[in-house]
Formats: sequence, structure tokens, C-alpha cells
Amino acid sequence: MEAVIFDMDGLMFDSEVVWAASWPPAFAKYGLSLKPDLLLSCVGVSRERSARLVGKAYGQNPQAVLAFEEHYEIAQRMFIQRGAPKKPGLDEVLDYLGDRDVPLAVASSSPSMIVTSLLEFGCVADRFDVVISGDSGCPSKPHPDIFLAAAQELCASPSNTVVLEDSPNGIRAAHAGGFIPIMVPDVLQPDDAIRACCHMVCEDLYEAQEAMSDL
Repeated sequence: MEAVIFDMDGLMFDSEVVWAASWPPAFAKYGLSLKPDLLLSCVGVSRERSARLVGKAYGQNPQAVLAFEEHYEIAQRMFIQRGAPKKPGLDEVLDYLGDRDVPLAVASSSPSMIVTSLLEFGCVADRFDVVISGDSGCPSKPHPDIFLAAAQELCASPSNTVVLEDSPNGIRAAHAGGFIPIMVPDVLQPDDAIRACCHMVCEDLYEAQEAMSDL
């Protein structure tokens, strides 16, 4: 195991609840009812791709586009003001990997301002050698580019690099890039196709740490 790349939302922090809470008031402000399946389709994808999904769901209604941008502003304010709770086992797995001098990266679909805020609130910013966010210019997951960029900066080969992810799109991206995908599901549970892409599916980060001890 040459390196480990962490996703952020839903994997390191319980941030999906904040994202979910920001949608209803934003869409209500513009007189729109929120389509329930829309939230799930936007889990683990970039802002740009989420915006396209919203546009398609609402027939390119300009009010929906404004509501989507408002939802991002609401969530961003919440993250900047109070961050989000750390997932159980995060500090322990970071200590475990740090004690073994394993290079670490964050590769997140979220904008850099949110990534920075959460890492700082969680007091883990200094644990990572590389941080790549959703506004880095890389195509969004399930494309593997953001993971490949992180591995390149860590000088690690994908085949010897673990990617820790909670979302199916993240697992697809890690698998496509030739990484070792370990899934810790959050909002979305893996189906058989996603399980087939995983080195292992774990209940939490404690179990993920145990899985990495064998690599």
C-alpha cells in the first residue's frame, strides 16, 4: 500500500445531512417543490454535474437553476459556520496511517471552500499531503481523473493505492482508475455491480482500517 486517497462528504464527515437540509428551503424560495429522487442522484457528484441533473429534472426552468445555486450558498454558509461531525473512526484511521508514514490525499467533488472549511473544523487539514477539490478542473466522478491526479501528486501507483469512498460514483471512479476501492456506504448502499468493483465493503472506518492492515 503506497498511499491512501480519501473522499470527504459522507466518508470523513457526516456532511450529507447538511447538503440534504439545504435543498428544501432553497427550492421553496423559488416556488418549486423538490423532486425526492433528485437528492440521491446528486450524491457524490460535482457541482457542475448536479446542476445539469437539476436542469434536466425541471425542464431547464431558470427558477430551478437559481434554486440550485441557492442550495449551494445555504450549505456553504452552514459548513463555514459550524463544519460537520466527523465520522466514527476517522481520527483513528488517520493515526494508524500516519504512524506508518502512508502518504494521504483528499479527492472530493465539493468546492475547495467547503473542503477547506470541513478539514479545518475537523482539525485534520494537516494530516493530508494533497487536497484536490471539485473545482480543480478534473472531470467529475465516475471519471477517475481526480483520483489519478491525487495519485500522481503522491507519486503513487494506482494499483497500490487505496481509495476510501462512500458513494457508488466514487467506487466506479476508483475502479476505472485501477485503484483498490474500499467502500464505507453512507446514504447509498451498494448493489451487486458496485460490490463487484470493491476490494471490500465496510461497515465503518474502523473496519476499513482493519481491511487496510492486510494490504
